[in-house]
Amino acid sequence: MNGPAPRAVVCDIEGTTGSADHVRDVLFPYARERLTHWLAAHRGQPAWERVLHATRAHAGAPDLDERGVAATLAAWSDADVKAPPLKDVQGLIWADGYASGELAGHVYEDVPPALARWQRAGIARYVYSSGSVAAQRGWFAHSDHGDLSPLLCGHFDLANAGAKRDPASYLAITARIGVPAGATLFLSDVREELDAALQAGWRVIGVRRAGDPRGDRVPGHATVPDLHGVLPDP
Repeated sequence: MNGPAPRAVVCDIEGTTGSADHVRDVLFPYARERLTHWLAAHRGQPAWERVLHATRAHAGAPDLDERGVAATLAAWSDADVKAPPLKDVQGLIWADGYASGELAGHVYEDVPPALARWQRAGIARYVYSSGSVAAQRGWFAHSDHGDLSPLLCGHFDLANAGAKRDPASYLAITARIGVPAGATLFLSDVREELDAALQAGWRVIGVRRAGDPRGDRVPGHATVPDLHGVLPDP
């Protein structure tokens, strides 16, 4: 990378720091199967109230009862809709799975040493994913490489930053972390996300893991196959 080292690195999860297959084949079905049970088990609690209210608002259906909310969330899950209420409840369900030991977050083997390397260099380390902050924290705290929480400085999602293909979301993160846009590096496997970050003034690098059916390059962006060579020790 040309120029001075960035002062902050912001990482995507699916396809970048962790396997997209793990999300699709393990986490999504796990939450989908437990939606109705979770709502019933938490009935009347603040998290239940929050999920119901947000689902009704996002669906534009203020009269949905609990059964209707469950059906709506299930439909969104089946269609992989990036709806904040779905991401919220998924994160809550996954948190229970992590706590019970039924789940572990998938993290590529090069990610922990990269995070540690950036930490030693004094570079701040953040995660920005469509998954909720709760889901992100559970993923990294209960990863298959142990608890990686101490290697991260913070988390951003659709609720606290905005859509990942909107440049305004990256401007919002810049304001939150207090690091200039030009000193912030974003790593993602999605072209449109990299485009949005670039429009916000960030520096970007595409990540394409081995075996990705989309090929080994993120079109329009410098691309690496892993994080081994990203910002090596000086």
